[in-house]
Amino acid sequence: MKAMILAAGLGTRLRPLTDTTPKPLLPVAGTPMIVWNLLLLKRHGIRDVIVNLHHLGTMISQALGDGRALGMRITYSHEPVILGTGGGIKQAEPHFNGEPVLILNGDTLFELDLGALMTFHRAQQAAATLVLRRDPEAARWGLVEVTDRAEVVRITGHGLSEPTATAARMFAGIHILHPRLLRYLPIGKECSIIDAYVQGIQDGERIVGFDFDGFWSDVGTPERYAQVEQDAAAGLLSLSARSTGH
Repeated sequence: MKAMILAAGLGTRLRPLTDTTPKPLLPVAGTPMIVWNLLLLKRHGIRDVIVNLHHLGTMISQALGDGRALGMRITYSHEPVILGTGGGIKQAEPHFNGEPVLILNGDTLFELDLGALMTFHRAQQAAATLVLRRDPEAARWGLVEVTDRAEVVRITGHGLSEPTATAARMFAGIHILHPRLLRYLPIGKECSIIDAYVQGIQDGERIVGFDFDGFWSDVGTPERYAQVEQDAAAGLLSLSARSTGH
């Protein structure tokens, strides 16, 4: 399976750091955030990665090159105009060759068994699998409603209208999708991948949730950036631990 890392964002909440360095290149324990995720992918057997670029994108492509130094193959999808999660993935669609792709954010650090996620996705025969987390403030992040059979029925209130017993989750920004879901999105326009998922749910596509309670940090603010540095120092997040594949 190929992967795509979303790395085009402006990182506005981390200014002034991101005025001169794109957020995915900000170091955590001395290693750029995007490299943490590349090494996680590699250790789970994924070596072919697409990275989308916009804000200070040249710095990212110069830092990573073609991926050979990491034993990987990195290709780039340049966005002269920022396209959001949906538009960015849609633009990169030719790289997927019609096969499911694992999507990560370039500014989210986590410890997840990606092998287990890919196995689950295949077993579910899903059009998309969203990694979900229990969170008392799930609605603040964007409420995902999931049944006891792991089927996602509504995202931020949109999806199937009939009443169903559901559990509340938040979307962790890690997902596997089949490119056929991208048919719902416009070409070359800014949009969210959630739009495709909501439309897919309404059309009867099988969208499922994979519960995850391990380490996860969305490094979006100075406070969370400081916290993830502490977490790495405390060993909650470790490059060497990833060599075990867990």
